[in-house]
Amino acid sequence: MIIIGVDTGGTFTDFIYRKNGQWRVYKCLSTPENPAKAVIQGIRHIAENESVEVIHGSTVATNAILERKGAKMAWVTNAGFENIIQIGRQNRTALYDLFYQKPKELISPEHCFFVTGRIDYQGEEIIAFDEASAEEVLEKLKAASVESVAISFLFSYLNAQHENRMAERLSELCVPISVSNEILSEFREYERMSTTVINAYVQPKMVRYLSRLKEFVGENTLRVMQSNGGSISVQSAMHTPARTILSGPAGGAIGALEIGRAAGYSRLITFDMGGTSTDVCLIENDLPISIDASISGFPLKVPMLDIHTVGAGGGSIAKLDAGGALVVGPESAGADPGPICYGKGSEITVTDANLFLGRLIPEHFLGGNMRLHEEKIQQAFESMSAKAKLNPYALAEGILDVANANNGTSHSRDFR
Repeated sequence: MIIIGVDTGGTFTDFIYRKNGQWRVYKCLSTPENPAKAVIQGIRHIAENESVEVIHGSTVATNAILERKGAKMAWVTNAGFENIIQIGRQNRTALYDLFYQKPKELISPEHCFFVTGRIDYQGEEIIAFDEASAEEVLEKLKAASVESVAISFLFSYLNAQHENRMAERLSELCVPISVSNEILSEFREYERMSTTVINAYVQPKMVRYLSRLKEFVGENTLRVMQSNGGSISVQSAMHTPARTILSGPAGGAIGALEIGRAAGYSRLITFDMGGTSTDVCLIENDLPISIDASISGFPLKVPMLDIHTVGAGGGSIAKLDAGGALVVGPESAGADPGPICYGKGSEITVTDANLFLGRLIPEHFLGGNMRLHEEKIQQAFESMSAKAKLNPYALAEGILDVANANNGTSHSRDFR
């Protein structure tokens, strides 16, 4: 039996495994169109025909939110409360920013639906569930061709009767349905609704992804990392993917803690820069756990490690905005097409800037297993530098400065 730890990122998929009594590592390009493909390729390379046990951490759900590449979804709630997701709370994350704008919503207002019926704060029914309005919502959802649905009613953590009835009515849609009393059975309607919406937003993508892995590896030999540092069955991960949002970075923090302890250190700062995002964790004697988190500005009320994450990684794309200012991320070139220096990309990334400035050695990238194309980045930097009215080297330095500024201004437990 070979034990394999897998971390799927936006650009690379990493493996660490124990074989013949030795720990080894393997790394390959991710396959964004089908993230499971790279994992399966790596397991085949490592194990061939041997039996395996796989512990899997992934940033598939994280990147789907950061890059707004989740499902086309709908949300159903009580009549009169269908704007809660847009209104949110009055607190502002950037109090003195006169140009502050709320982050782009995960769900459009036209896909927010309501049903008549009401449970009060004591869990008592004060307005009966209206089957007619539920039928009307069902027909609208059929016409909208949504990929998933989030259902979140007031006080459903006390009495889930209305939520469960709505889920029954929508079952004929044959799409994943996230019900708030199953995702987060707690008070604070906005946080509960937001967590349920996040779950529904990433669920179709995670279900497709994990189903392929389960088919290849086997359900009993595949575990998925949770954001709190533990692991759950693949079936649980498909039902509540919101618990895996910090799945990949959590594994890195756990590994750093163990290595630190082995080296005699219990106070650590971890830094994990991937292709799409960068993760930092402060460890004092033990792993820091929080239940007050947000991702891209949206509350996510599930237990998770206290890790700072921002949408700036090696594959983050550099562009000039409408005013000519340089911006980096959150959009990433990923593994395909990837940075220009990987051979197929056309947009400058942080990795390209590092190579242009001589901070990467082309002959030794991935231990010499992957060639970097220095010749392809020269023209791209000259073209953008002309538009930015900078010399190419100043442009490359500027890209790294902006990426560092993004990382330096992240908010605790706020994945941007």
